[in-house]
Amino acid sequence: MPTPAPPEPELDVAIIGAGISGIDAAWHLQRRCPDRSYAIFEARGAIGGTWDLFRYPGVRSDSDMHTLGFPFRPWRGDKAIADGGDIRDYIADTARAFGIDRHIRFRHRIVAADWSSDTARWTLTCDVDGVMSKITCRFLFMGCGYYDYAGGHAPDFEGQADFAGRIVHPQHWPQDLDVGGKRVAVIGSGATAVTLVPALAARGAQVTMVQRSPSHIVAQPSRDRVAHWLYRLLPESIAGRLARWKSAGLGLAAYTFARKWPRRMEALILKGVRAELPDMADVDRHFTPRYDPWDQRLCLVPDADLFAALRDGSATIATDTIRRFTPNGIELGSGAQVDADIIVTATGLKLHLLGGIRLRIDGDRFVPADHLIYRGMMASGVPNLVLALGYTNASWTLKIDLVSRRMCRMLNHMRRLGYDICTPAPPGPDVERRPLLDFSSGYVTRAAAISPAQGSRAPWRLRQNYFLDYATLRFASLGDGVLHFARSDRESEDA
Repeated sequence: MPTPAPPEPELDVAIIGAGISGIDAAWHLQRRCPDRSYAIFEARGAIGGTWDLFRYPGVRSDSDMHTLGFPFRPWRGDKAIADGGDIRDYIADTARAFGIDRHIRFRHRIVAADWSSDTARWTLTCDVDGVMSKITCRFLFMGCGYYDYAGGHAPDFEGQADFAGRIVHPQHWPQDLDVGGKRVAVIGSGATAVTLVPALAARGAQVTMVQRSPSHIVAQPSRDRVAHWLYRLLPESIAGRLARWKSAGLGLAAYTFARKWPRRMEALILKGVRAELPDMADVDRHFTPRYDPWDQRLCLVPDADLFAALRDGSATIATDTIRRFTPNGIELGSGAQVDADIIVTATGLKLHLLGGIRLRIDGDRFVPADHLIYRGMMASGVPNLVLALGYTNASWTLKIDLVSRRMCRMLNHMRRLGYDICTPAPPGPDVERRPLLDFSSGYVTRAAAISPAQGSRAPWRLRQNYFLDYATLRFASLGDGVLHFARSDRESEDA
């Protein structure tokens, strides 16, 4: 790990988090705002964010790497649905390749951020191994995502203390856990569960996926033949752009079809499952959710690995409610018993907005639920702050890269015209508040009351459409009547 450059007495931009969002924002700052100083503050000791945190067996991307990868450094791995370790290495290699790693302050946890309109500065309170210090910056980029890294969602099941075996949450997977020859019950049906089940079966476990409600599951080849062909015939930059647009276009087409004709999409998904599991009697029971396709993310299984484990008998499915844990496993609502030596609670994530950082604006506490999100990147009434919020129906990086570009446009506009402050003015009463994420996933609904909102129309509406955002965030004028620029002496003027 290189020695970081000496810290600046004051930064132009502070980036929180050294995951995909933070590395992408840093690259754009170096490329588009080379005269601006910046540093990345990472609370943990490694690059990668989510991809460094999650170490459970089989962890992989839930979208293709030609869109999850950085546009400025196309993914060249063999698999389009990639393993978590390969993604982690790719992010770290990218940071090293562009010298971004020299700007990272590891184990620097930002615990508070206070904005002063008089000075047009954020004052950050930083915890380094229990020692507090202050850092000032002109602009703040929150690239810490919205998951709680301290722990996932873990329901308290009745009888949990009675279970004689080991209970594990995937977010904190013990690396010494040997599942070979063990009976493992995985509670869950989402992306984590469908990843874990075949991976544990491949390690010699007899796995039962205990799902209280099914998910929509789609098999997909792990390798993208079209992208492979493009890279063979074209220069890397062109091939990477075409592969990204191809994948984004197909994903948007599938999403649009599912939202317009949910019953048809559901029938197509079930048809694919039946083709993979021709001998399973209860396909409809195990693979028909209570929600429409894309009310929650589709679960991708590369090369149909989950279905292969179900076919060969190394994995089974039990769809039922959970009555209680017993000393030897799980008692279901029907009275059936799932015997287990290990229970894995793949029961979801918790949202933790702004990485748990306490924000104040001119002394007033920032309450996320009181604000609307402007263009999917800023909070109403909050100056000089950009949030990294990715798509729910496509790869995270697609949106983050557009946001980083837009942020650099704003910074250059401010430097050119002598402004210190940019703030999205709060919307009028004609803008209806709507939930930030149009999603029924548990981690979203559990956090709805503490989350900011979106609005009923642009620029407050979050469009789950990369191509519309590409045109708007990259090329549309900054002067939209909502984003206001000012000098620290409060001499205000619209862009």
